[in-house]
Amino acid sequence: MHREAERSPLAERLFAVNGVAGVFLGHDFISVTKKDGEWQHMKPAILGAIMEHFMAGVPVMATLKPHAGDAEFFDEGDAELVETIKELIETRVRPAVAQDGGDITFQGFRDGVVYLNMRGSCSGCPSSTATLKHGIQNLLRHFVPEVREVEAVS
Repeated sequence: MHREAERSPLAERLFAVNGVAGVFLGHDFISVTKKDGEWQHMKPAILGAIMEHFMAGVPVMATLKPHAGDAEFFDEGDAELVETIKELIETRVRPAVAQDGGDITFQGFRDGVVYLNMRGSCSGCPSSTATLKHGIQNLLRHFVPEVREVEAVS
């Protein structure tokens, strides 16, 4: 069981399905990755776990307290830049990444470097580095010239 699963009764239920390696819960989707097994055998158990969860009326997240390392960081003098960066991530980056079962959130900004959390399918995707460096970095540099680089944090 993953540490983050403790925060979600739905994730705990899905991790109980044999062969499930990862669970990512988005605002309007659920992404499940497998470590072994065949999807045609796992799919009924996964769908059953999701249906049982929602039929029971249990919340998706037990608590919304952030982890200790989840605090954002940036200099107060950069607050206006950070707001622009966050708006670009929310309006242009996150919707596109969510279509592939992932999520990217702002973590920090320091010395021209934007630090982003990559979750879901984005965190293990081989093309995530290219997306981060070429897509997101170029977008942010275009709109916020103070951005020199974009880095993923874990």
